[in-house]
Amino acid sequence: MQDLAREEIFKIKPYVPGKPVEEVERELGITDVIKLASNENPLGPSPRAIEAITAFASKVNAYPDGNCFYLKKALAAGLNCAPEEIVLGNGSDNLLMLLGATFLNPADEIIMGSPSFSEYDFSAKVMGAKTVKVPLKNFTYDLEGIAAALTDKTKIVFICNPNNPTGTIVTAAEVESFMREIPDNVLVVFDEAYYEYVGDAAYPDSLQYVRENKNVIVLRTFSKIYGLAGLRIGYGVAPKEIISAINRVREPFNVNLLAQKAALAALSDADFLEKSRAVNAEGKEMLYDVLLARGLEFVPTEANFIFVNTGLDSQEVFQKLLRQGVIVRTGDIFGHPKFIRVTVGTPRENKRFIAALEKVLN
Repeated sequence: MQDLAREEIFKIKPYVPGKPVEEVERELGITDVIKLASNENPLGPSPRAIEAITAFASKVNAYPDGNCFYLKKALAAGLNCAPEEIVLGNGSDNLLMLLGATFLNPADEIIMGSPSFSEYDFSAKVMGAKTVKVPLKNFTYDLEGIAAALTDKTKIVFICNPNNPTGTIVTAAEVESFMREIPDNVLVVFDEAYYEYVGDAAYPDSLQYVRENKNVIVLRTFSKIYGLAGLRIGYGVAPKEIISAINRVREPFNVNLLAQKAALAALSDADFLEKSRAVNAEGKEMLYDVLLARGLEFVPTEANFIFVNTGLDSQEVFQKLLRQGVIVRTGDIFGHPKFIRVTVGTPRENKRFIAALEKVLN
């Protein structure tokens, strides 16, 4: 196989997702397991999305619209851009792979923060490109450090904002200063999977750089606040020349019919979005209060998850929580072996997590 397969793939460490509820229940023989590991919306999908899935389920014998015409039209209207400036993907992961296939050569480099979303590194390595990782500063992307790391080999810079796993943001002023340092031949990718949760007024309007025709693409998703992770659908917004290049490598039917219809319906459900934000904000404050009372270090977040220092080995904490039916994410995979990342859940789920964590810590 070493002689048959491409050399680059043996340098890749496969992505390990959060454990599914069904797997934990099957392995441990328990029920009523809650998953607070993958930053999913604990309220489920929008009711309008469920109605759309039901309405179009009988039509899945036909191929979907490969251009996603109606969804692009709705997104464009809401984002104040042209449909030609939007590309849809089978989740943000698919879009990251498309970016690698479109822009990266084996001699190229990407720059990302560390720790951050591992799929940036994957999209580079699968194309034989090199990843340059710049450590976070105070758990936040160090844009000055990234600017200093630019070389003539740099092709793409990834900025996860809010950052996964820390939930921190870089501000509009920081991004504006950073963008002045970026050469014209470098693509800047703003990954904004959690932007709907952000409440900080200093959060940048990254779409302004698309309007200015900069080499920028903004990635967003229906997986998080819209609750459609199981359907896999995300989108990118960029100048039409960048979108046109990506479309040359995009598969013709990369977004399925039900995903398109559910996303279109979810876009119109403003009440569900507001309820999701409110549940997340209340859950964060409740968890903050308990963590502070316990004297546990955590990173204040602008997303729907919290990065918590338990003071113990994260794998040990993970296994003990698992046996109580609570799934979280270990921090060792992010280079922080005493941290866990926990998704903000419903009030009931948050109380379950706190009670389980108390048992572990005691």
